[in-house]
Amino acid sequence: MPYLITLDTLAIIPGSENSIVIESDKELIVDETPLEILSRNCQLNGSTLEGRQKGSSYLTGSSYKPPILLNEINNLIFIPTHSIRNKECVWVSLNNILNYYPDGNEVEILFKSYQKVHINQSYSIFDKQVMRATRLESALRGRNSKKFL
Repeated sequence: MPYLITLDTLAIIPGSENSIVIESDKELIVDETPLEILSRNCQLNGSTLEGRQKGSSYLTGSSYKPPILLNEINNLIFIPTHSIRNKECVWVSLNNILNYYPDGNEVEILFKSYQKVHINQSYSIFDKQVMRATRLESALRGRNSKKFL
């Protein structure tokens, strides 16, 4: 059975041929790669991963490592830490981030559930990714305002 991303999904971390999915109350081993999980969830929400990337790029003006809007109803936005084709790419839920801190050459992410995850990425690069995702969230809110209706 394929993994369905929900509001409880905090991060999707690549394994060798699978993924470690961190949820607000548990960790799961899923027999799909992160890219397969994201692709299937985009399809289940009426689009493709490529379509979601193009939409994000259009709304944010950023074509490199765009955040992905997985579900408009729940405003589920996921941030890639690397190029999506990179096997080390971790996907992090913007909606669940409470804060993040530099930790040497890594970033420590504190989620709203008070779980912590360390990712192998510099703080400044992760911060840019969060800003891109926040820009996407803002663009979506602006698009849905009365001004544009």
